[in-house]
Amino acid sequence: MKSVYFVRHGQTVWNVENKICGSTDSELTELGKQQAAQTGKKLLEMGVKIDEILYSPLSRARDTALIISEIIGILAKEEPRLIEQNFGKYEGTARDGEEFKKSKAHFADRYEGGESMLQLSQRIYNLLDDVKARSDEKTYLLVAHNGIARMVNSYFNDMTNEEYASFGIKNAQVVRYDFD
Repeated sequence: MKSVYFVRHGQTVWNVENKICGSTDSELTELGKQQAAQTGKKLLEMGVKIDEILYSPLSRARDTALIISEIIGILAKEEPRLIEQNFGKYEGTARDGEEFKKSKAHFADRYEGGESMLQLSQRIYNLLDDVKARSDEKTYLLVAHNGIARMVNSYFNDMTNEEYASFGIKNAQVVRYDFD
């Protein structure tokens, strides 16, 4: 069975400041780098055989992927479709802002200056369809962002709007998904 593992990047400066990062770059903290190293060691301990690492071009995901790559000995490759959703005018604002929470419930609406959930789903679902359609039986590790984690989870699991909006994973958390 073909599998894909997903890892959210390590802690960033804006995570600590409770700000929405989106497609704006925010560097890993020292803790974030340690989390990435711990994740690489955890993957080795779990005996997970990763064949290919694909990562978002944003530095927080790239740096996480490269640390993991060095530890598990697998080359990592940038995948532009894994970039975090562009939250437009909300980037750099408080993650728990009321206006942002309301805006998240409107999947078809583009965030002012950004992209809609529907646009995000198209690129992530297309990426996962491409991985699934490959004739190889490789196991992939995707290193990206919490918004991408939410979308990947929705690809593999039925979710209500409320479940989708509330879903999230911790920094450097590993989640496994199996293609049918």
